[in-house]
Amino acid sequence: MIFRRLATFLLALIVLCCPLPALAQATKYYPPPLSYSNAELKGKDFSGQTLRAAEFSNANLERANFTGADLQGTIFSASVMTQANLHGADLSNAMIDQVSFTNADLSDAVLTESIMLRSTFDNVDIRGADFSDAILDGAQIKELCTKATGVNSQTGVSTRESLGCR
Repeated sequence: MIFRRLATFLLALIVLCCPLPALAQATKYYPPPLSYSNAELKGKDFSGQTLRAAEFSNANLERANFTGADLQGTIFSASVMTQANLHGADLSNAMIDQVSFTNADLSDAVLTESIMLRSTFDNVDIRGADFSDAILDGAQIKELCTKATGVNSQTGVSTRESLGCR
């Protein structure tokens, strides 16, 4: 009986004091998200990178290159993405609110189920972009429908259809 209690106590002590193998195993499969909040990333090249759930809030991403990047679930709230290249990037389920996309390339990007409220799209290229189930302001949709053309190469959905253009 005493031996069993001692063994249980020692096992509990080992688990509480040395959880590192379990933690190391968990981070192997679920790495912590990257944070670039408030960063100066003008012209930075992120092309082809996997940046799922990364945070770019209030970042200066002017002329940044995200061509073909995996940006699913990424947060870009209140960032500047003037002249950014997001051609073919996957921005599914991303938080892209209050972002300036002036002169940006969103061609062939996947923006499904993204939240894009109060973002600006002045002179933006959206050929082949998929906005299916994205949350946009009515004025944004009206503006984007004036330039919506093409079909997304990854999802097969037309840009006009994904925006609900008439």
